Amino acid sequence: MKNELLDVALEAAKLSGKVLMASYGRLKNSQIRTKSKNDFVTEIDKKSERLIIATIKKHFPDHAIQGEESGVTHGKGTLWIIDPLDGTSNYIHSLPIFSVSIGIRQNHQMKAAVIYDPMHQETFWAKKNEGAYLNNKRIHVTQVSLLSNALMATGIPFRARDRFDEYMRSFHQISLGCVGLRRYGSAALDLAYVACGRFDGFWELDLSPWDIAAGSLIVQEAGGIITDLWGKENYMKNGDTLASNGLIHQALRRITSKIFTPSLKDKQCRLS
Repeated sequence: MKNELLDVALEAAKLSGKVLMASYGRLKNSQIRTKSKNDFVTEIDKKSERLIIATIKKHFPDHAIQGEESGVTHGKGTLWIIDPLDGTSNYIHSLPIFSVSIGIRQNHQMKAAVIYDPMHQETFWAKKNEGAYLNNKRIHVTQVSLLSNALMATGIPFRARDRFDEYMRSFHQISLGCVGLRRYGSAALDLAYVACGRFDGFWELDLSPWDIAAGSLIVQEAGGIITDLWGKENYMKNGDTLASNGLIHQALRRITSKIFTPSLKDKQCRLS
């Protein structure tokens, strides 16, 4: 294989996508559980994650895996960061915006990434220093240089209620300054859409590593920038994420850095 890590990630994402599509629109209430307020898990999340882990372990039994539902499986050297269903609430309500996200990290750097949208048969992927792609086509961020011309995306921080007022201030300022704003409910797809030029920028609070890992590399390899809300590279630690085409990043950061108080949370994935 030209890149076995990426090939296995693609295989796992496609297999997981089949599981998601097989049960899409057919969930029963008994298959849905509330993890916390506004945070749900289904039997399909778990089934999808087990399949991804089994696929990885078949090829790389010694690798570490961090999954949204299963936590960390310890291993050596390489860490797979997986979200078997990003956009669970959408999926539960038969809203066709959800994805599978798989990121691969070595030596504290993302090396390969896959975000798969099974509903629309779109596979976003990237390899470190080799560009980003949608299916087989190279993708790039937009060249929009003014926030006033930008289409933005965001996620509402339902799990960070203590920061909701700050978020609404940022929503107010950014929405007044840009041409339009969307809230899709899948952070992984939001990042993929920044990478391919559908969005010019994206911000969200309190994300988890599996929400960001794959998308961060895809954005960077498409020519974009991803930081935390203060322009630092701490987004995998604190979950507070700002991604853009790069040209509007400073304008966005000026807004977010003045509004938000830095989070004390540390969500960083750690290799065993």
